[in-house]
Amino acid sequence: QVQLVESGGGLVQPGGSLRLSCAASGRTFSSYFMAWFRQAPGKEREFVARVNWNGGSTYYADSVKGRFTISRDNAKNTVYLQMNSLKPEDTAVYYCAAKTESSYLNTVNGYNYWGQGTQVTVSS
Repeated sequence: QVQLVESGGGLVQPGGSLRLSCAASGRTFSSYFMAWFRQAPGKEREFVARVNWNGGSTYYADSVKGRFTISRDNAKNTVYLQMNSLKPEDTAVYYCAAKTESSYLNTVNGYNYWGQGTQVTVSS
């Protein structure tokens, strides 16, 4: 079992950067796959990025590839999402998610644990 709390969202102009953090508490944080999803108003929640147990393997949605970087610090029980070159279409509530099994890693329903979300707004 793990509890997740996101932070770092806010208002940023197009082309700017933000770093989101997800602080985790619970047993054996390093054993969890971690991911970021986002949900824009009126749209389905969508996959953004994920990272494996030790940070050695990452995967990104095509829409953010080359602009976003996911990483984790197991010593701090924290996963990060560095977002660069932000676009207005990146505006959404961003959610941190976790699971232990290596299945449906890009699917909302495949994750067991979720944070409360943090708002990211990209606007000029």
